Amino acid sequence: MKNIIEALKWRYATKKFDIDKKIDGETFEGLLDALRLSPSSYGLQPWKFIIVKNKEMREKIREAAYGQSQTTDASHLLVFANKKNIDDNLIDEYINFVAKEKNIDISNLDGFSKMMKGSFKGRTMEDLRGWASCQLYLAAGNLLTVCAISGIDACPMEGFDKAKLDELLGLSSLDLESKMIIVLGYRSVDDMDAAGKKIRFAKEDVFIEIN
Repeated sequence: MKNIIEALKWRYATKKFDIDKKIDGETFEGLLDALRLSPSSYGLQPWKFIIVKNKEMREKIREAAYGQSQTTDASHLLVFANKKNIDDNLIDEYINFVAKEKNIDISNLDGFSKMMKGSFKGRTMEDLRGWASCQLYLAAGNLLTVCAISGIDACPMEGFDKAKLDELLGLSSLDLESKMIIVLGYRSVDDMDAAGKKIRFAKEDVFIEIN
């Protein structure tokens, strides 16, 4: 546990990356596995993660992100996107997948399916998209923690023109909408923010204990 806490103290939202230092392929694949294993409500995973390798596209993403240099300087860039239509079709797709993976008759999952559909019933699409965004942030938190433990720097970003990014990546045609960018790599040695004090409220100001 001590090592994990030290890793979390070490991490910060890195703004200045070493452009010459890259994450090796095996390590990056491990990060993708950790991201894929992220938790989500009901296990529905209403997301897609777009890995942008093309340098020209990353330059365009930098423009959409108001010139933030980490979009091009970091080793890797991921766009976190949600499915736009959160409906019974999403649940049916998941139920079919579960039945196939577990090699069970789909009828055994009727109760689970009805429960999920009941929880969605009557909720607005705006509300359901908000729910989906919450799941995406669970995945983002998981990735950031795994990166910290692995000694890899990361920066989650919401400061970008989402409509422009969606257009650049053709996300609308895929029934997706971008929510976040996370860039991964290694901090530059001259990044002054790396040595900054970690600013977090004290435990007594954060936790409420009910005995």
